Amino acid sequence: MNTEHKSNTPAEIKDCWQTPKFVFDYYDRRFNFDMDVAASWSNAFIPHNHLGEQFSGLFLDALTESEWGKFNWCNPPYSNIMPWVTKAVDEMNRGSVTVMLIPSDTSVKWFKKAFENCTECHFISGRLSFINADTQKSVAGNNKGSVVFIFDPKSPVKKSVHLIDRDSMK
Repeated sequence: MNTEHKSNTPAEIKDCWQTPKFVFDYYDRRFNFDMDVAASWSNAFIPHNHLGEQFSGLFLDALTESEWGKFNWCNPPYSNIMPWVTKAVDEMNRGSVTVMLIPSDTSVKWFKKAFENCTECHFISGRLSFINADTQKSVAGNNKGSVVFIFDPKSPVKKSVHLIDRDSMK
């Protein structure tokens, strides 16, 4: 039986969905991000989806070729989340904070790794409508919930779980 998720999204933008600005702003007010680590910028084929002033992304591999900031926003490509979780944990061990928005899917290994290493886990009630980076329009139809993991080396808590209402973030 084939259980692979079939997507109608064009391959060139499949991993380029932009975070809804109100979600980024909600966490930016707390952390004052200095880096958007999994962003893209415009070229002839791929529109930009970065929200921070400093960013790395598709043409500068944030996993291997760039240094992350002290306070990082990360909405990684959902096609391969584990390397981003690993990098966020490594960055936390180096003293940097990373706030990561990913699907709320407790059945996968990267979720367990993120939870085991996070300081806070924020489940977002209500589905997020991500932004098409090409049109800058909100697109309904997200088939999964979302969770935000915070990796903060100075936090006095570990694995603190919260439920945050999407509409209260606005």
